[in-house]
Amino acid sequence: MQKEFQRRFDDLVAAREVALQASRRAIRSSANSIRAIHRGEMEEAHRLMEEARASLEEGKDGAAQHPEVRYGGYLQDAEKEYVEARVTEAIVSDVEAPGPDDMGVGLAPFLGGMAEAVGEARRNVLDLLRQGEVEPAERVLGAMEDVYAVLVTMDYPDAITGNLRRSTDVARSLLEKTRGDLTNALVQRDLKLALERHADRFQGEDPA
Repeated sequence: MQKEFQRRFDDLVAAREVALQASRRAIRSSANSIRAIHRGEMEEAHRLMEEARASLEEGKDGAAQHPEVRYGGYLQDAEKEYVEARVTEAIVSDVEAPGPDDMGVGLAPFLGGMAEAVGEARRNVLDLLRQGEVEPAERVLGAMEDVYAVLVTMDYPDAITGNLRRSTDVARSLLEKTRGDLTNALVQRDLKLALERHADRFQGEDPA
């Protein structure tokens, strides 16, 4: 009996190591993918997202016989980071994001990743505003609002959603800040255009 217990624990530890290492690789690849997205390096971002997906599959396969490892949190955290990268890409590229089944992730990590992507979308809005790209920034803000509209309807216990309520509150705060930033940018743009029109009229007047 003692040897049987030891064998089972040895198998469990081995599965844990596979899942843990795979999760770390997936998280690292996902984070680097998001950085590539913000730099506009979409091909590199896709490559890194594929790395993350492959690492997740490896981790899930390694823990398939051990539910306590498979659903122990390591892989769920990695799934959330992977979703964040995929949703960020969709928002920035103005395409529809794949769903949890398409990504092969759980519902709670998917929603958590969506919430985290709101922060990355805010960063994209600020980058666009610094470049004077107001209309694209408005589109991204609209996508952020769409994401929040989904999150705010998920009124379920935190134990099921993975503390989604807190992430949703953070997303709302970021959305409000971004809306304020965009409003200020629009006011400044309109003021600049009005001043330019006034200057043009003044220059066109006959000084005599």
